[in-house]
This record gives sequence, C-alpha cells and structure tokens, in this order.
Amino acid sequence: MITVEICTPSRQSAEAAKAGGAQRVELCRDLEVGGLTPSAEDIEYCVRTLGLRTHVLVRPRPGDFCYSEAEVAEIERTVMQCKALGAHAVVVGFLTADGRVDVALTRRIAQLAAPMEVTFHRAFDEARQDPLEALQAVVDSGCTRLLTSGQAPTAPEGAAVIRRLVEHAALLTSQNPQSHIHSSTFTILAGAGITPANVRQLIDATGVDEVHGSCKTTLADGTLQTDAAQVRQLIANTLSL
Repeated sequence: MITVEICTPSRQSAEAAKAGGAQRVELCRDLEVGGLTPSAEDIEYCVRTLGLRTHVLVRPRPGDFCYSEAEVAEIERTVMQCKALGAHAVVVGFLTADGRVDVALTRRIAQLAAPMEVTFHRAFDEARQDPLEALQAVVDSGCTRLLTSGQAPTAPEGAAVIRRLVEHAALLTSQNPQSHIHSSTFTILAGAGITPANVRQLIDATGVDEVHGSCKTTLADGTLQTDAAQVRQLIANTLSL
C-alpha cells in the first residue's frame, strides 16, 4: 500500500486534498518560494477540524538552509507550537555553511520534536555530499523520514538515486536491527514533479512506499492551490498494476 502525502499551501488546499481522498498533508504557505511555515490557525484547522494527518513545514524564510541562532530559536518555538497543536510531524532541513547535512542541529530539533515524527526535507537535494553519505547523516540525526528528489530537479529525473537510497536505508536496517532505524519508522519519501501521469512508473522504478505531490493548479491571481481532482487521480494511479 502506497502512502500519498499532499503538499498543501493553505487551509483551502488542505480541504481540497481531503476532498480528493488524501489522509496526510504537508502543510505550508507560500509554495511559490518553496514553502514556508504556516500559521498556527491553519495547523489547528487541519489537525482538529479536517482530521488530517498533518506534517508541518518549519522553514522561517526563503533561501538557503543555514540558519542563524535567532532563526534557530524561532524554529524551536515553532516546533513546540506544532507539538501543542497536535501536529503529527514536522518537516525540517539544515545544512552547514559548507553544504553538508547539519547533523548536530538536526538532532537538536529532532529531540525537541519527539514524540512527533521528523522529516528531513529537500534541503537534502542541495547538499554537497554523496547521497548515501548524506542519507547516513540524516539517519544519524534521528529523523524518521527523508523527502527527496534524488538530488535532481524532479523525482522522475532522480529515480536511480532514489532507488539507491531506498536500498541503502533497507541495508542499514538489516545491519543494525537494534537501531531506531527500522522499516516502520524510517522512510524514503519521493517528491518533486510527481503527477498522476508518472506516479506509478516512479514507484516501480524506485521501490518507494511513500510519494509526495502538490497536485497544484494556478488560480487567476497567480496563487498555487491544490486541486482535488488531481489528488483523487494521483491516489488512484498509485493503485494501478
């Protein structure tokens, strides 16, 4: 069974995702700049009114993923707020000044977020590291999931690398079964450029159990919003043989 996560940049988008059959969303705002932290009101609405499994993007500004201490303090406050509001996971990503996965900061945030799940987002795809080395860093940080396009512009383009990541994550599990990393808690989540038309081929090519799509449409004012019909078709196509 494939889990589908829909990236929703507003409560209206979350409503559309639910109408399309989604059970899990990555909630954010300002998708036009790659997504930023949503409002507390929207988090609460998704969790308590819509009853969706809500993963919250925690990203205080556009740009790179190397943050000042003041920004880290803001991130920590947001993580605690997400926990208080009943969010199921936070989605974060941190790189060092030289472009490597920031293990120390990621671990600090993951420990603060517990017992929520923690997804390391596509900052991974900008890391100046071998993908398997970067995956090990994410694992060592205590995250439960990696959202990635395989260090390519889109997941279909990065399918070969995503498959390597899936296989390596499974290898890490088998080599260290006593680790906190095991099949039920660490997942490679493929995302970027996934559509109803290519989702089944991507699943078959990579072996992933989870996919992430925005299923977005552009409104007259230029705003990006989730389209319920696309969500419905995406979910249906993950089931196709």
